Amino acid sequence: MRNSQLEEIRLVGDVIIPGDKSISHRAIMFGSLANGTTRITNFLLGEDCLSTIACFRKLGVHIDVLEEEVIVHGKGIEELKEPNAVLDVGNSGTTARLMMGILSGLPFHSVLIGDASIGKRPMKRVTKPLKQMGASIDGREDATYTPISIRGGSLKSISYHSPVSSAQVKSSILLAGLFADGTTIVSEPEKSRDHTERMLKAFGCELDVNGNTVSINGNQRLTATDVIVPGDISSAAFFLVAGSIIPNSEILLKNVGVNPTRIGILTVLERMGANITLEDEKMVNGEPIANIRVKSSKLKATVIGGAEIPTCIDELPILALAASMADGETIIKDAEELRVKETDRIQTVVTELSNLGVSIEATKDGMIIQGNSSLKGANVKSHGDHRMGMMLSIASLLADGETEIEDTNCIAVSFPNFKEQLNDLIK
Repeated sequence: MRNSQLEEIRLVGDVIIPGDKSISHRAIMFGSLANGTTRITNFLLGEDCLSTIACFRKLGVHIDVLEEEVIVHGKGIEELKEPNAVLDVGNSGTTARLMMGILSGLPFHSVLIGDASIGKRPMKRVTKPLKQMGASIDGREDATYTPISIRGGSLKSISYHSPVSSAQVKSSILLAGLFADGTTIVSEPEKSRDHTERMLKAFGCELDVNGNTVSINGNQRLTATDVIVPGDISSAAFFLVAGSIIPNSEILLKNVGVNPTRIGILTVLERMGANITLEDEKMVNGEPIANIRVKSSKLKATVIGGAEIPTCIDELPILALAASMADGETIIKDAEELRVKETDRIQTVVTELSNLGVSIEATKDGMIIQGNSSLKGANVKSHGDHRMGMMLSIASLLADGETEIEDTNCIAVSFPNFKEQLNDLIK
């Protein structure tokens, strides 16, 4: 990365944020289950979402990936076919866990595998309730880790109280509930992101949402609809923080999703004193969208924890960098889920920001960050984690001296042109 002198750098301009990863995954999945043709615009052509496309093609779904849109030619649930090869989810936990719910309802055998990172991520939080619904599932350590073998069909509804607030767990059970007899009910400690609920309704499915509990009746069928994917606020987060902490900056992020279950990054940054405004707010496919303008400001420390953690879980690495520039001591807690992401994000964030000169320590469920840091250039690693790669790229702009980041290719998982967009802003 560049040899940075902070006083010489400011970020000014507009950014087009790539399509939301969570919504892109679901658009392919629901379009594949639906009857009719689903056209998806602003689809995220990142590696994770391409893994979802590859899996559904192996199930017999015809999907066109064009320059301006992705077209899913759905023929309904009954037309999905047993794959003649394993389904490789790559690095995508969303693909793995949501597909387990779908495959549990289909009357054939399938096997899910992924990369080395997926092989370490806990799947029992999904396979356990799916087994309770009647799916035959096997895998390493009692279906805790991939490869996972599934023989689906003949599911029964359950009422499940998830021990974790996870949209992937909730969504997997709800999707299995589509195939089950009766009403499937899922509740969680705190409300997780609700893209599945919103999009199922857009595809004509009826479900009931009551606080942290969602109910879905089985044997429903989906009807194709066109989907416009909003910009991913998890990707926008890196520019929101960069625009806040690099002096004399002003960035306009266009058409970003501002779903209430995802805007923890905005809530936290505003509490820290960030200068952020939403412009041109509107609703598209049941999802709120806005342009977000951020101007540089002096941040102050805060405590991040409790119910807001599920709303900003993927943004905590970049929020840790924001905290290193703020006045005072910031505490991140109740975020043990970070330890089972693409990497142990608590440990990797602490290790790499420490290498850059930040005073930061890990706790069991988060980290403690001292503010007003003076970053020094160093050799750092992304650990193959796209969000770590982007966080360290922003950190390099704040560091005095040269910073080398090992393995930034992983950024393509969620933001293929991140480097180009960042470089275009540097003035």
